Amino acid sequence: MRIAIVAHGRFHAFDLARELERLGHDVSVFGNYPTWAVERFGLRRSGYRGLPAHGAFDRALRRAAPALLPATEAFRHRWFGQWAARALVGQAWDIVHGWSGVSEELLRQPIDARSRVLMRGSAHIAEQADLLAAEAARTGVAIDRPSPWMIDREEREYAHADRIVVLSEFARASFERRGVPRERLTVVPLGVAVDSFRVTPPVVQTRIARLLDGQPIRVLFVGALSAQKGLADFVTVARACADLPMTFTLVGPSLPETSRLLARGGSNITVLPARDQAHLPAVYDAADVFFFPTIQDGFGMVLAQAAAAGLVLLATTHCAAPEILAGGAQGWTVPARDVDAMTTRLRWCHDHRSALADRVRQAAVPARLRGWDDVAAAFVAEAGTWMRAGEARGRD
Repeated sequence: MRIAIVAHGRFHAFDLARELERLGHDVSVFGNYPTWAVERFGLRRSGYRGLPAHGAFDRALRRAAPALLPATEAFRHRWFGQWAARALVGQAWDIVHGWSGVSEELLRQPIDARSRVLMRGSAHIAEQADLLAAEAARTGVAIDRPSPWMIDREEREYAHADRIVVLSEFARASFERRGVPRERLTVVPLGVAVDSFRVTPPVVQTRIARLLDGQPIRVLFVGALSAQKGLADFVTVARACADLPMTFTLVGPSLPETSRLLARGGSNITVLPARDQAHLPAVYDAADVFFFPTIQDGFGMVLAQAAAAGLVLLATTHCAAPEILAGGAQGWTVPARDVDAMTTRLRWCHDHRSALADRVRQAAVPARLRGWDDVAAAFVAEAGTWMRAGEARGRD
């Protein structure tokens, strides 16, 4: 197949493209990285077209003038979308796979494609906006959330796409609640570089010995330190467990709301800066339980990494945790915002250390985690359905 992948950033686009190429497909990636940079992610320069000025402009704004991001939102997304649409014209494609937010132009343009498949990395944008508005009201903290302009734009993209790819059953359900028929949705969960994160026997032995010796249980979160990721609940639960020998570590970039939410925490919380992918395995190795109290997440890549690292998971159902646990990972899911249930689970970990150690042993047995080759295979398996749907819509 001839496949175009259009993404304004790296996300999982590069991993998917690399594995599709290994399966023998002709893949072109349209992004905003400079061409010279893509080889380090396993992409061919000849298979990549970039708009690096867009990426540089976006990064400069986020670093130097983040207050201008809302005012430039429409310009930045249209700029990339219009460029990508022009770049796709004049060529024949089997599938054009575009990321939501920058795909309206290519979905409206008369591009020669058998199917135009939209990738949405979170819940339905209107549901995401409602969840975050409720979180802002609950916490009393201003939270960045989708603008009315972006909601309207993405909903037009949903309407024009032949198929919408989401990353979890939670995300699919959010679309169905918003009136999108199930037959227009496909769940293609993300993968993980399993070998990079796989736990080793010495780490497992050290972890078990630490638990059985009565040392503090090490609870870890990795990701953006944001209200959307459930930071308010993380802090509340840590405070509720302050009487236990238990440490809580947050690893990730700060957002405008981070300091206000962390101000409510106690001395059992440690905050560390973001780590690049190469250094994350050591972060996971040092922990016992991975705590992910997200308000909404299309998937939650860090969950798959933590599962590969042999950690026991505690996560809300507003992500892919139910599927990851069903695949053999160890842990529990709780409803989003249910801090009592979260606290109860962590207190159980302290009160039942032998049982927790057993779960750690079981977590060391490789779960059925998807690698990026599995994601590419799933994409190809769905492609025939997508192309038939695109051709049928074209005849309507």
